[in-house]
Amino acid sequence: MVELQINTTQNVNINFTAASVGDRILAYIIDLIIKIAYIVVIYQLTFNLFEIDEMIEDMDHWSQIAIQACFYLPVVLYSLIFETILDGQTLGKRIMKIKVVKIDGYQASLADFVIRWFFRIVDINMMSGIVALISIVTSKKSQRLGDMTAGTSVISLKNNVNISHTILEDLEDTYTPTYPSVIKLSDNDARIIKDTFITAKAAKDYTTLIKLRKKIIEVIDIKEVQGNDIEFIDTILKDYNYYTQSM
Repeated sequence: MVELQINTTQNVNINFTAASVGDRILAYIIDLIIKIAYIVVIYQLTFNLFEIDEMIEDMDHWSQIAIQACFYLPVVLYSLIFETILDGQTLGKRIMKIKVVKIDGYQASLADFVIRWFFRIVDINMMSGIVALISIVTSKKSQRLGDMTAGTSVISLKNNVNISHTILEDLEDTYTPTYPSVIKLSDNDARIIKDTFITAKAAKDYTTLIKLRKKIIEVIDIKEVQGNDIEFIDTILKDYNYYTQSM
């Protein structure tokens, strides 16, 4: 089992467990079954039920290919679509409780998912996935070529039902939030803030607390700040939990 230590831009180390090769293969198989099921259903609907082939038979060859390709385009873009919508997970990854993350501690972006998807041509589609398997096994961070290029890795979410569990705060029933714009943060942002906050507060590292406060203000666009640095950041974390738990 490979342990990943992600060093954030705030110099906070966060430890994750890399998804095992077995989990990644099972997730791939589940996704493959879903894609095959989609192809079967689309084929039955378009060519048997609605007889699309007869509707386009008078078109030229390339037009027929283009129309048929449109029906199967979701299969080609499957991983890109779902990893973007489900924040680093396909349906197979979600079932296996694994997720794509940036190794710098931030959420993976659309550009990262596009790079991973593009490199599937080499990683998975060529040599039946042998390239990806060799890369994952030999890489120190369990990365396939697409992960290395995008700066991502696949982590396991098992034993912690949700990453956001590490950022929960005790809130009273009468708690009133102060900063509504805190919802601009992601779970990963809140986790980084909390880890940095706890470390800096314990070490009485006021320089880091000041930098963290300034960064939060910049990101969520706060005009007026209440309390000192510690009180402010503590309020931010509680507000984030208040709004996300209410969703």
